[in-house]
Amino acid sequence: MHWFVAKIVYQIICGKGEHIPQFDEQLRLISAVNRQEAWRKAQEIGQQEQYAFHNQKQELVEWRFINVPELHTLDELKDGMEIYSRVEEPDNAGSYIALLQMKAAQLQSQKLFELNV
Repeated sequence: MHWFVAKIVYQIICGKGEHIPQFDEQLRLISAVNRQEAWRKAQEIGQQEQYAFHNQKQELVEWRFINVPELHTLDELKDGMEIYSRVEEPDNAGSYIALLQMKAAQLQSQKLFELNV
């Protein structure tokens, strides 16, 4: 068996879709014999995990599976290896950094909480 990272993409549609387009890109770890099997398994996950619900305004919200546009083989799993990278170009660098710092602080406080439980 080999390990793969598959990008599964969903379009998020709220109501009639008259909003800024939204897409959920998920990276999934897939165990498979070869690339074809990994792609098939990622497709199945994408199909099975699309769903819809009604929000507070009673609008239909859909996570609609689009496709699996990327599939990468992980030749080996090793501590600290990069599995994903994306360059961000935020409108406000200070706000972006503040958001990252806040999220990191939340992770740290969760870690401390888990150690005390």
